[in-house]
Amino acid sequence: MEVSFHKEIQSLKLGKGETFHGEGILAVTKALLQSGVAYVGGYQGAPVSHLLDVLVQSEDILEELGIHLETCTNEAAAAAMLAASVQYPMRGCVTWKSIVGTNVAADALSNLASPGVIGGTLIVVGEDYGEGASVIQERTHAYALKSSLWLLDPRPELTKIVDMVEKSFELSEASNTPVIMELRIRACHVFGDFEAKDNVAAPHSTREKFKEPTPFNYARLAHPPETFIQEKDKVARRLPAARDFIVREKLNEFMGPTTGEIGIITQGGLFNGLNSCLADAGLSDAYGNLDVPVMVLNVTHPLVPEQITDFAKDKKAILIVEEGSPEYIELAVGKILRQADLQTKIHGKDMLPEAGEYTAAVVGKGVSAFLDAYGIEPGGLGEWLDGVDANQKALADGSGDPLPPRPPTFCTGCPERPVFSAMKLVREELGPVHVSVDIGCHALATFPPFSQGHSIIGYGMSLAAASAVSGTQEKRPFTVMGDGGFWHNGLLTGVAGSVFNQDDSVLIVMDNGYSSATGAQDLPSSRPKELGRGKGLNIDKALKSMGVKWVKRVNNYNVSTMVKALREARTSRDKGLKVIVAEGECQLARQRRVRPAMAKAVARGDRVVRTRYWVDEETCTGDHSCIRLSGCPSLTIKPNPDPLRTDPVAHVNNDCVGCGLCGEVSHAAQLCPSFAQIDILQNPTAWDRFSKSVSDRLIRLFGGDVDEDRPGASAPGAIGVPAE
Repeated sequence: MEVSFHKEIQSLKLGKGETFHGEGILAVTKALLQSGVAYVGGYQGAPVSHLLDVLVQSEDILEELGIHLETCTNEAAAAAMLAASVQYPMRGCVTWKSIVGTNVAADALSNLASPGVIGGTLIVVGEDYGEGASVIQERTHAYALKSSLWLLDPRPELTKIVDMVEKSFELSEASNTPVIMELRIRACHVFGDFEAKDNVAAPHSTREKFKEPTPFNYARLAHPPETFIQEKDKVARRLPAARDFIVREKLNEFMGPTTGEIGIITQGGLFNGLNSCLADAGLSDAYGNLDVPVMVLNVTHPLVPEQITDFAKDKKAILIVEEGSPEYIELAVGKILRQADLQTKIHGKDMLPEAGEYTAAVVGKGVSAFLDAYGIEPGGLGEWLDGVDANQKALADGSGDPLPPRPPTFCTGCPERPVFSAMKLVREELGPVHVSVDIGCHALATFPPFSQGHSIIGYGMSLAAASAVSGTQEKRPFTVMGDGGFWHNGLLTGVAGSVFNQDDSVLIVMDNGYSSATGAQDLPSSRPKELGRGKGLNIDKALKSMGVKWVKRVNNYNVSTMVKALREARTSRDKGLKVIVAEGECQLARQRRVRPAMAKAVARGDRVVRTRYWVDEETCTGDHSCIRLSGCPSLTIKPNPDPLRTDPVAHVNNDCVGCGLCGEVSHAAQLCPSFAQIDILQNPTAWDRFSKSVSDRLIRLFGGDVDEDRPGASAPGAIGVPAE
């Protein structure tokens, strides 16, 4: 896993009256246990990946409560789990990353929302809009409106988040409707405390199983003609029931004075940023003691018309703080006020941007403009915004400290980097081809120094995205897909379709063993291990079972072999899909596994060998092709020690994990012989020390110098020995 939560998980056992202290996503988990859920599941994805990670790592607690846990292969499978609550009075929760995850789950959500649920259901999505989003700038709100799903956006404070999780199940059951709760990155990782309650075991669970299935009832199916009745039920019964519950349980909050000439309506998740701006303006403090009326929409759909009109009726104007576009809330509020014949002035996207993340500076400018328009001095807020503008201007005109260009890149030692280095070498040899890339770590190859990729369409869809291209270009296209995308969508959407249609293309599957981009969670093809959920399913066999005849498995770090395989795939006379399975374990996961084991071995006094790489400064020509072809963060430059040579030389810093790519690229591209492998020995034996002594003496005897800057040469208790 990306992070071990075994210590924090103990707080999930806290009982009534005890104080929980931790971060938001762990508080959500605790709230689920307090709500009596019968089953949980989901698909990993930032920023709520920790929710599934925590659930997986706390299986003993779930088992004790009889909670069924399912790690799903995609978001559609997770949404489909909630079908249990359509027929049975069981509470269930699933989670995934929005908006891309909600796109995948859309079909299941529609069929879930139509008949509604008997047991309460909650969908926790990571609404990472703005800079925190890794893909598309869209919102879950559209799906809530489309399918009549209630949408919660809780104020980022732990007590409120926990309360909204618990109330969401009650809201779902009161209106027989699934509920979505969106959590931004800041809400997921905000720290705080709340008074815990006892965990609750569900009446029906893995411990208390149903003796018989529920009797068949056609009315509970999302199928004509019942869907026409269900559509009317959404509006006539379920919507009013939801609004009654929202008012009765006070899910939305009214903060600050009860009257005033102006007011603000905000999404709950944006409250903290808004409050900081009002505090700078002298209209609040850090604890939210407001001097201006604010309506906090912890439920953004459905809105309650009576609450909106009561809040706005005595005000000249209201500002609606709603992130993203279209402005669903602003449009709905406008309709509510006009139907009530209230002429309160509405401001929103006229003072705040139509698109983009609502950062503190963005919200501050909107609030400042709103206050100024109605004769209220923004005070310290204006001074702070002036400082922000000055800093931005200094960066724009170069008068401030320059920021070096730094494109995102792969982790040090990433097994995917050598594949793209090999693709770059083949491109130089045989010319460019269309490259379809996928969601995941490999999307970083679209940045320098690789700059490869003509399309990114959807997770596991890269091969399908190249289908039309394969029939309209002379050179067969290349497609890159991760093992996560392969199991998520690619096997059926891409491979099956390509074989069926006899497309002539090349697919590279990055078999790194984990869903790496979202935190190194296990996949069906992950190797079975202690505390893991991988089953070791074979990608090669899955491909061949689909009818793929040309399959080659290659070690990622052997660049010359990868170049040969890529060349053969491009030039082969065989028609049809050709697949290269590029095998190399995710380096982050490997280091988390290897480093603790090595540390224990060193502590025991065992002989431990660690491989590093080194550049001979006297041999390096300063060409830097090694850097241009690999882009490894540990490969950098430093001043040339030779005063007669001005070009800086390549240098391997202490981040090196010994993957060997730098040397591999140099040799595969026939660049230079300046790279050397160094084996660092810790707890060396007497023979090791003797061999090192003889080696150093021979080097000096023939006029050489023993380089004390080699990796490991100065490490306590270690010696650096050249391996080649």
